[in-house]
Amino acid sequence: MWREPTLSGDFAVDQDGIITLPMLGARKADQVPWAALRDSIMAGYQRELRTPTVTLTPLRRVYVLGSVLRPGMYMLDPTFGLEGAVSLAGGAGPDGNLDRIRITREGNVFAERIPVKTTPDKYDVRSGDQLFIERRSWIDRNSTLLLTSVISLAGLAVTLAARN
Repeated sequence: MWREPTLSGDFAVDQDGIITLPMLGARKADQVPWAALRDSIMAGYQRELRTPTVTLTPLRRVYVLGSVLRPGMYMLDPTFGLEGAVSLAGGAGPDGNLDRIRITREGNVFAERIPVKTTPDKYDVRSGDQLFIERRSWIDRNSTLLLTSVISLAGLAVTLAARN
């Protein structure tokens, strides 16, 4: 609520689909079209305030798991894509593969092998979804070690061949 800090804030929809707002009380929010919910809230505040300005932003509860620095549940703005969700979780861990994200919905894999740069509208991320950032393969994580080992072995082979 613009110009009304005591009426502004984040208000969660409970498990019964009810949102409780200051001055208005409990209102049904689940299974109500977004425009209808906004109009209903606006009408309620117009009875109480001179010129209310209401902005609604649906936040989605998503779980960001796997190879991230701070796995857990986060409130995701609908304009945030997968990149935003990963950044809320502190970013990928050192072994995180940002080209292999899996979305699980209601226990089923909804989409997999998604790159983090995917646009927000490509996948309809919903409350309760789990975003799982997979680990990079062993070879990807250890490529420097492997390259160094190969170079060392090649140098050793050249040195041994030169002595014979």
